[in-house]
Amino acid sequence: MKRFAILLIAGALVVPAFAQSTSKPFLGRWDFTVTNGTRTWPQWMEVVEKDGKLEGRIQPQGGAARPFTVAKVENGHLIITVTPAAERNGRQIPETLWDLTADGDKLSGVQKQGENANTKLEAERAPELKRPMPKAWTTPEPIFNGKDLTGWEPLNNPTNSHWAAKDGELVNEQRGSNIRTTRTFQDFKLHIEVNCPNDLPDGKKQLCNSGIYLRGRDEIQVGSEGGTQPNHEMGSLYGFIAPAVDMPLGAGEWQTFDITLVGRDLTVVRNGKTIHNHVEIPGITGGAMDSKEAEPGPFYLQGDHDPGMRYRNITISLPKN
Repeated sequence: MKRFAILLIAGALVVPAFAQSTSKPFLGRWDFTVTNGTRTWPQWMEVVEKDGKLEGRIQPQGGAARPFTVAKVENGHLIITVTPAAERNGRQIPETLWDLTADGDKLSGVQKQGENANTKLEAERAPELKRPMPKAWTTPEPIFNGKDLTGWEPLNNPTNSHWAAKDGELVNEQRGSNIRTTRTFQDFKLHIEVNCPNDLPDGKKQLCNSGIYLRGRDEIQVGSEGGTQPNHEMGSLYGFIAPAVDMPLGAGEWQTFDITLVGRDLTVVRNGKTIHNHVEIPGITGGAMDSKEAEPGPFYLQGDHDPGMRYRNITISLPKN
């Protein structure tokens, strides 16, 4: 009996260790490329283990990162409930699941919603991007000449672009296409000034909602989404980190941003006040062009949100070799 009891205890001790080992290949941060037919888009995921349970968050194509509801490992597969089943307008919407398998630093699988399993998931482990802070920077150079759109191009739907150069400013006259730099950048110091209006030409009010994308993947929020979520407000790393200093929106007044990005290390100074001090960018934000975090990328400005945004004095400094 004693030997049998010892074996039972030993078996009980092995179960948590085995459960942990089966989840280990999935832990960490992942950069996804999602494919459905001819369409592809980026997403991001982080998986952690806490008190023997899997937890984490997913960055969808748009909007902010959100926690997933349930995650478990079954027969070498990570099964995540991305969104639970729900009823909408009298119609039952099935749950959305991710079914993933691991192969070293890669994941693959499918997204399932009811009988639909046509969306393919491919991911690579997100790079650490740990780089030392440069000891010196180049003299700031303009990346907007104030006269025309040289060095800039529409990011989506060029026929619906309403960006123009006026009086030394880069202006989005109507809602339409986003705009990006033709150059790409890795580590940098960016200076940019923004004027975020409250009033439209027809006298209507707007929230003034836009964004500055670093490397085309990480959004610094410009404007407001109503003030209910701090990490969605002016100067936030959208959906991830709220500004450390509470400042008024300053709509209708020029706001200055000095942004330093080295690897994942982000510092943002707004109007002379440090609102992010060497914070870590966890992953891509909603609206990212792609999920290739290790690669250089352009700056882009949102034009598909509120119109009337004005930018000026856009300069960049690069690390000196």
